[in-house]
Amino acid sequence: MRKVLVISYYWPPSGGAGVQRWLKFVKYLRHYGWEPVVYTPENPEPPAFDDSLSREVPEDITVIKQPIWEPYDFYRKLIGARKDERINAGFLSETRKPGSAHKFSVWLRGNFFIPDARKFWIRPSVKFLTKFLKDHPVDALISTGPPHSMHMIALGVKKKTGLPWLADFRDPWTNIDFYDQLMLSRFADHKHRRMEQQVIKHADRLVTVSRSWETDFKRLGASRTEVITNGYDPADFPEIPVLLPESFTITHIGSLNRDRNPDFLWKVLGEMVETDDAFRRKLQIRFVGKTDISVFESLEHYRLREYAVKTDYLPHGEALKVSATSAVLLLLINNTPNAMGIIPGKVFEYLASRRPVLCIGPPEGDSAGIIRETRAGEIVDFGDEKSLKMAIDGLFESYQQRKLPVPKDSINKFSRKSLTGDIARILNEITKRENA
Repeated sequence: MRKVLVISYYWPPSGGAGVQRWLKFVKYLRHYGWEPVVYTPENPEPPAFDDSLSREVPEDITVIKQPIWEPYDFYRKLIGARKDERINAGFLSETRKPGSAHKFSVWLRGNFFIPDARKFWIRPSVKFLTKFLKDHPVDALISTGPPHSMHMIALGVKKKTGLPWLADFRDPWTNIDFYDQLMLSRFADHKHRRMEQQVIKHADRLVTVSRSWETDFKRLGASRTEVITNGYDPADFPEIPVLLPESFTITHIGSLNRDRNPDFLWKVLGEMVETDDAFRRKLQIRFVGKTDISVFESLEHYRLREYAVKTDYLPHGEALKVSATSAVLLLLINNTPNAMGIIPGKVFEYLASRRPVLCIGPPEGDSAGIIRETRAGEIVDFGDEKSLKMAIDGLFESYQQRKLPVPKDSINKFSRKSLTGDIARILNEITKRENA
């Protein structure tokens, strides 16, 4: 069996969306003739921890952990956060509005910690892995980012060893939604773009999660690209009952930052509560995961706060049970320039939960295409209050008639095991070319 080194910042017991993709690929790679070896930090700073995910790591998988230093203690002092407060991605803030200290920290992050705050792990990791691989050879490399420092580690190892390399972009680099919020100097912008180009040039294959993002990478010069979406693991779902909840529960699972806060949704729901007694009696809005303070400010403004239930974080299996006991699952696309290509990882587990999805985002975007293809729910464009009202009315009527479950036969191609086969195929292709 051939071996592949997987370089990932996120790994159990880290929780959140970043860990799921490669935890599942590692789980199934052996089915396709590849033995994974995982390289990950010993002491990372993820946004959440989820010990339950450790049970999904095959017992005899080799996981190499090395210490990492990250500047987050300094960051916490700078913004006045507690020592034990987790650092959220995407400028999400649950407890305070961004102030001058926060803005300065963003400027500092964008201009000095390039490509990201894990930059200090690049050089020692390249040194360690180069030595490690002499005694424990592998046939290929995989890096997954963000953080894009993982790609820079793989680039260094690639240059030292010549190993075939697959670079997996779960999110873009310079085309990510918050890139323009980093307040970059011309020098810093050039450095980010130069690093990105190095990865594009030297990776034997570049993988991303949506067609639109693949097109963006091709515009940047990537010629060896492929789309492998995120997915769902059927093993997570067989024992989860699909129950019609007592309340018309609209649930959002996962991080919800300011760019995804759909103010017009709260406006429409507030108006429906004012005019429809049955709707008012049944409505519940549930948030599971990190939720930006701007969301609750909107709920207060539209007099919806009493209908909202907030849970900070749930283990992955518990979150799936919440999905299955919801009336509607809320899929919010960032209202940003790269919205067309955004496919949140949660969409596939939403589909597997057999609950209707309310997707707010561009109707021609990649997420909308999946919802349409699987007949999984309603799609509403940003700011389209009339269509949103009609969609919610229809979902509420279906709820009252107990007709909410959606078809699931068409989602099999998004199973994690099937998608892992695509990863293995790419590994076979790039190692075959290397050995030709």
